[in-house]
Amino acid sequence: MINDKNTEQILSKVPEVTLLFWIIKIAATTLGETAGDAFSMSLNLGYLLSTAIFTVLFIVLVAFQIRAKGYHPFFYWATIIATTTLGTTIADFVDRSLGIGYLGGSLILSALLAASLFIWNLSCGSIAVNTIQSPKNEAFYWLTIMFSQTLGTALGDWTADTQGLGYTGAMLIFGGLLIFLIILYFDTKVSR
Repeated sequence: MINDKNTEQILSKVPEVTLLFWIIKIAATTLGETAGDAFSMSLNLGYLLSTAIFTVLFIVLVAFQIRAKGYHPFFYWATIIATTTLGTTIADFVDRSLGIGYLGGSLILSALLAASLFIWNLSCGSIAVNTIQSPKNEAFYWLTIMFSQTLGTALGDWTADTQGLGYTGAMLIFGGLLIFLIILYFDTKVSR
């Protein structure tokens, strides 16, 4: 007989969060970030047109994800890449084209992320990854992931550019924060 934890993992459309998950996530995020910049800056499509292109790609991939009966690595990771690519172009559009700046864009994106998490929890009763088994939960999951990717881009740019720390300084700050979270995870009873 399969225990409840194994059943949850079999039914879940989200991979188990392991070291390999984080390695792939970092690679996928990096690819998405550079692809967004390649379209908007290297190909000179601009932030608005690039955002429109990647919004369509994001919607199509999320639709495939939601329709899938289980976890499919190709669609899952393609959708992750789509969230980072879209997140990059949205962050750059909000920060640079709308004239809001990195701090203003980061504040707006923080509010959108918080609202997404709040509404998700309110309407579904949980934001736990192992509860992502319905189309509604999964739609919230992908919307929240997209907002978090977008916020990550905006905060990284704000820290590196506006605060004068450069990309190395920003990398050290956020890398340090991740190490701090890892220490909390392993050395405390903080929520998993």
